[in-house]
Amino acid sequence: MAKYFDVHPDNPQPRAIRQVVDLIRSDGLIAYPTDSCFALGCRLGNKEGIDRIRELRRLDSGHHFTLVCRDFAQLGQFVQVGNALFRSIKAVTPGSYTFILPATKEVPRRLLHPKKKTVGVRIPDHAVVQALLTELGEPLLSSTLLMPGESEPMTQGWEIKETLDHVVDAVIDSGECGDVPTTVIDFSQDEPEILRRGAGDPSHFE
Repeated sequence: MAKYFDVHPDNPQPRAIRQVVDLIRSDGLIAYPTDSCFALGCRLGNKEGIDRIRELRRLDSGHHFTLVCRDFAQLGQFVQVGNALFRSIKAVTPGSYTFILPATKEVPRRLLHPKKKTVGVRIPDHAVVQALLTELGEPLLSSTLLMPGESEPMTQGWEIKETLDHVVDAVIDSGECGDVPTTVIDFSQDEPEILRRGAGDPSHFE
């Protein structure tokens, strides 16, 4: 049965954040709100958690997982970002964007796109996620909480708790959460390619 955490959206309770992070460190899988919509998250090295996300969402091997990072210092450990690209990404973060970039050797091979050796990264603009990432001290491996066959993600914490009670280990609810996934931009080639138009304004990269 999933633990349910009712967390303040702007000033998340430190005790609740510590309890969630303890679960993550114990290889738990959580459902948590972001600045775009709910996501599934686990520790970077949690192989079982990755498999659980794949099974839950019925993802194929070509799916890009996302490393949700606290800041640019953390992001730079896991992906290769040149100076020009750094400026263009910096201009829109934190925010509702996911960037596909060549991964560094810090990223476990099983998380990489099998052909491109890329991974998704993002820096969210959400107080609860930032609190989690600060306490955890490393990125959260994440994927949008979009169930197979559904066109829209679930947006209510209680609904997620009801539906995924025996599938995830914790649900964090901080009230209103967006219902539009991030805008996804692939920077692995010479020109940026918009793979998904979502909550972030894509015009910066067109």
